[in-house]
Amino acid sequence: MPAFLTAALYQFVDLPDCAQLQAPLQACCDAHSVRGLLLLAPEGINGTIAGPPDGVRAVLAWLRSDPRLASLPHKEAWGERQPFYRMRVRLKREIVTLGVPGLNPARNAGTYVKPADWNALIDDPEVVVVDTRNDYEVGIGSFARALNPHTRSFAEFPAWVAAQSQPGGALAGKPRVAMFCTGGIRCEKSTAYLKSQGFGEVYHLEGGILKYLETVPEADSRWHGDCFVFDERVSVGHGLAPGHHQLCRACRMPLGAAELASPHYAAGVSCPYCHGTRTPEQERALAERERQVQLATERGQAHVGARLPAPVRAHEPGPTGAPKAP
Repeated sequence: MPAFLTAALYQFVDLPDCAQLQAPLQACCDAHSVRGLLLLAPEGINGTIAGPPDGVRAVLAWLRSDPRLASLPHKEAWGERQPFYRMRVRLKREIVTLGVPGLNPARNAGTYVKPADWNALIDDPEVVVVDTRNDYEVGIGSFARALNPHTRSFAEFPAWVAAQSQPGGALAGKPRVAMFCTGGIRCEKSTAYLKSQGFGEVYHLEGGILKYLETVPEADSRWHGDCFVFDERVSVGHGLAPGHHQLCRACRMPLGAAELASPHYAAGVSCPYCHGTRTPEQERALAERERQVQLATERGQAHVGARLPAPVRAHEPGPTGAPKAP
């Protein structure tokens, strides 16, 4: 059995006293040798933690001892090494940033659709299917028929909705909308937003793409490509098997076979997305970092921070919508 358990979690719930939870939650994680990043906001909690199984479960039990978090869900993954280098509990305005005041996903999110029922919904030509993830995520895989809003951050989503709600737009006159994201958190907030804009029937995939890939047989699947994930796997496919992408350690973009074969790809230094964007001095520093990573690997040591995948943008959520790895 692998030595480390990773738990990704989030819940929209009213936490007006979130600042008072910060210090004791940090102390609980430290006491149980648990690392990662947890965000607390008045609208809830979001994050990913990893450590010894007993330690992770102790932190989850501590959180669930609060009656408001008694039903806090989480997803588990196992690994041979600790994927985080430190533990941080941070206070935020939102656990996933949309930038629209007054939304309450805990009370006003759309209708959950279980993975087993998702195909029937998105096969309906009267239903508009929207991928709420960012452009680089959509670029490596999505559901058939899904619209790509081409956003660089989740905060751009309301502007896309406004534009597409105008006459001739993809959402104009379309009361039935089905949305999905990696693990569910962005969907809950985006469905609450659409409902606030007057959309009548708004649905979202329960458990996100990850739960769909885990539970729906590949032969029945409407998914094409890989699903980008915010951890060391980079991407996954059906059955949550490892995908076909690596991460550019310079710009954090996911790279497939074509990008890895590009003359602009140099391990740890550049890829087709970031080639030519740095000074020679910066490229030399990246090359030296990569050299140190390789030397550390040969010694069986971890080069702190150099090999830890991070999202493409600092504001991106991580596993199931959790924050980026610290």
